[in-house]
Amino acid sequence: MLAKRIIPCLDIKDGQTVKGTNFVNLRQAGDPVELARAYSEQGADELVFLDITASFEGRKTFTELVKRIAENISIPFTVGGGIHELSDVDRLLAAGADKISINSSAIKHPELIDQIARNFGSQVCVLAVDAKQTEKGWWCYLNGGRVETDKELFSWAKEGEQRGAGEILFTSMNHDGVRTGYANGALAKLSDDLSIPVIASGGAGKMEHFRDVFTIGKADAALAAGVFHFGDIRISELKSYLCSENITIRN
Repeated sequence: MLAKRIIPCLDIKDGQTVKGTNFVNLRQAGDPVELARAYSEQGADELVFLDITASFEGRKTFTELVKRIAENISIPFTVGGGIHELSDVDRLLAAGADKISINSSAIKHPELIDQIARNFGSQVCVLAVDAKQTEKGWWCYLNGGRVETDKELFSWAKEGEQRGAGEILFTSMNHDGVRTGYANGALAKLSDDLSIPVIASGGAGKMEHFRDVFTIGKADAALAAGVFHFGDIRISELKSYLCSENITIRN
């Protein structure tokens, strides 16, 4: 079994890390470069930085921040938000990012997935999917969860894989910031349906939730924000706990 990954996520708004609940009610959580350095030292496997208002406001992701992050950490990191064309990808990779996450732009222009995979390799392209469970099933949203689309979660994730995405980053909007556990049923189905890694996002509140997302949800990686930012869970202690639960993780 491949080692499971622990990935802190830093949502960036106006150059600061923020955290909300169900995609709203944001509060500040600290300087992103300082947090990134701390997580790298604590043993995080990767980091994800999402400019959460870039798509909504039509802005480009803050390239200078990416450069500063790259100068301060040695672990891989992914950048998302406001990426609309290949030149955006090129600019952010040149600034030091290892992977690029696309969400709204991929839904509007699915061929962008093909283009990134073809020009930079599938390993660079992370397809981020924000989905909400409704009476009619799991449906995808764009622009930071503001706009419902006609994309169904599982069929869209499969299309993303077929177009060349290297990973799926699935955030359950129902679970985001609520801290009652991940959407393990949907995650398990995604993992069964796909041959590429699935990153779980939305719902971490205690260490048992990470155990469950890897065992019940079959996720390849678990992403979390608030529990790390506000000190509820330390990554080193989380990894020790997961080892005690016989879950293979990276050292």
